[in-house]
Amino acid sequence: MIAFPDRGLYGITQTGKTAEALFDAVAAAIQGGAAAIQYRDKNPANAPYVARELVKLCHEHNIPLIINDDVELALSAKADGVHLGKDDSEIIAARYRLGSSAIVGISCYNDLDRALNAQNLGATYVAFGRFFNSGSKPLAASADIDTLRQAQAALHVPIVAIGGILPENGGQLISAGADLLAVIGGVFDRDPEQSALAFQHLFDT
Repeated sequence: MIAFPDRGLYGITQTGKTAEALFDAVAAAIQGGAAAIQYRDKNPANAPYVARELVKLCHEHNIPLIINDDVELALSAKADGVHLGKDDSEIIAARYRLGSSAIVGISCYNDLDRALNAQNLGATYVAFGRFFNSGSKPLAASADIDTLRQAQAALHVPIVAIGGILPENGGQLISAGADLLAVIGGVFDRDPEQSALAFQHLFDT
């Protein structure tokens, strides 16, 4: 399995694309510098096939492919790990199914205590957000940028920020303590390669 990066762009696939369009978009985002990819599709018609092909694509470039919500899909596709949300399987159960080297990420919204608990239970990384208005998750609760500052001081696992992030606003999240920026529309609703390059510049400054 490929390890989760310490820093960089974490691209999350946009729902509703054909498999071929999705593969092209992910390849372009990787070309632009994405450090990790998450396969997220709330209504997948052919998820096992897509997940396996994305694993191959990502591994060709030595970056991890993480599956959103679905531990069993991550296992069957031989993905590098899973991202779990509020109502998903527990960290310990996911770790048991996927193995000690698997990536297990946890959504923590605006809750530092949840992040500390996740870290203690063995989470690979924690994610906070949404920080800005998001077309992908319009009803998600808001998170405070100050939470990133508190998290940076309290945690030793990578901190991911998500929610409405664009190259124009991502820099302030990195400055506040985000190690990675998780982006859906800001990459995959635009030119994925050029958008990924723009995000990469934020980490280079």
